[in-house]
Amino acid sequence: MANGLDKWFNQKWVDIRSKKNGMYQPCGRQKGSSRKYPKCVPQSVASSMSESQKRSAIQRKIIAERKSRRNKKPNYAKTFAR
Repeated sequence: MANGLDKWFNQKWVDIRSKKNGMYQPCGRQKGSSRKYPKCVPQSVASSMSESQKRSAIQRKIIAERKSRRNKKPNYAKTFAR
């Protein structure tokens, strides 16, 4: 029986901010990249999200990035609003 962390590592994580050729790009970015920080979710979650849920999650990530620049803290953002 796998614990939660094993399950987390075994999931395929994708960036819902970028789609190329109808496919989500793998989560992450290259060191020194000018690309914005990705909004990563498991592929199974991304495929079940509506377009409005994706836009909302990305918007929360953008707001968190703005706040983190001021406070020098990591930019965590919830995927789903309460």
